[in-house]
Amino acid sequence: MPSETLWEIAKAEVEKRGHNGSDGDGVEIGEKSVFFIGSKNGGKTTIILRCLDRDEPPKPTLALEYTYGRRAKGHNRPKDIAHLWELGGGTSLLDLISIPITCDTLRTFSVVLVLDLSKPNDLWPTMESLLQATKSHVDKVIMKLGKTNSTAASEMRQMIWSNVQKDHPDRELIDPFPIPLVIIGSKYDIFQDFDSEKRKVICKTLRFIAHYYGASLMFTSKSEALLLKIRGVINKLAFGIDKSKSICVDQNKPLFITAGLDSLSHIGSPPAPDNDLGKLHAQSPMDLWKKVYEKLFPPKSINTLKDIKDPAKDPQYAESEVDEMRIQKDQELEQYKRSSSKSWKQIELDS
Repeated sequence: MPSETLWEIAKAEVEKRGHNGSDGDGVEIGEKSVFFIGSKNGGKTTIILRCLDRDEPPKPTLALEYTYGRRAKGHNRPKDIAHLWELGGGTSLLDLISIPITCDTLRTFSVVLVLDLSKPNDLWPTMESLLQATKSHVDKVIMKLGKTNSTAASEMRQMIWSNVQKDHPDRELIDPFPIPLVIIGSKYDIFQDFDSEKRKVICKTLRFIAHYYGASLMFTSKSEALLLKIRGVINKLAFGIDKSKSICVDQNKPLFITAGLDSLSHIGSPPAPDNDLGKLHAQSPMDLWKKVYEKLFPPKSINTLKDIKDPAKDPQYAESEVDEMRIQKDQELEQYKRSSSKSWKQIELDS
């Protein structure tokens, strides 16, 4: 009897993986995905490299980059695989969010939002744009998944509340993110030199955002101790390694709050005088915190926050021969569109 071909062996392995944990049978899935989004130049790549034990200088992320990490389970056992995605460009490439988040990956997917603490004026618009775009896409994928696997979609909706205790006093006041979310405030070494009042506003605001979305919150910098704590959190997302629950809410220290351990009563009201709060017309608690925060840290104009959407037009990647060919192809495409339009109009007249 002839031996199996390499193609047949590979096909059998893929089918085997498809059975292990893809139909809600309780089998642990050995592959997870973590999506890093956040501020441009906020330190996402540095965090990823540190988590992978790669001692190399970080390079600017052009658009959407992928890498992976592996962890051995034991002798003669297959290794767990973590798929790590990173979205570059801050908020300028939101359309690319749909690439890594699919029906096939959603059930083992987590998001890490990295916000640059040294740029407080950009913090809220960056957070808002990225989380809204990600949540919108995830909601669509869950709906699509529900049409083919209603059990999996139902399990995901239930898992949203896994970090919130049933008797938590804020259970009716928050809106957990549809998939696991971790918020990291980077460049704490710069942030710690801010004025005390500014640090208070930023800390309280980020605590509210994280608690509202059922997310973990932590600050980090180049400090080895802080990076090790971040690595532990990412390992939990990537490999399911248990982490100890801890909390530090002292604004004079790096915040570290595991999801579900904070509360609105501990966070307090938005940091603004009571008479000012009464004058703010907000439609929701999130809107109220936004107005208070942006009063102290008004967002920059949309032009300064908006990066170049098309990397091909970025001057730093200019290549004369390639650019000339691109222009030629663009012109040919426009000519084709015009000729096609004329042809269709002629067909309509003839008919």
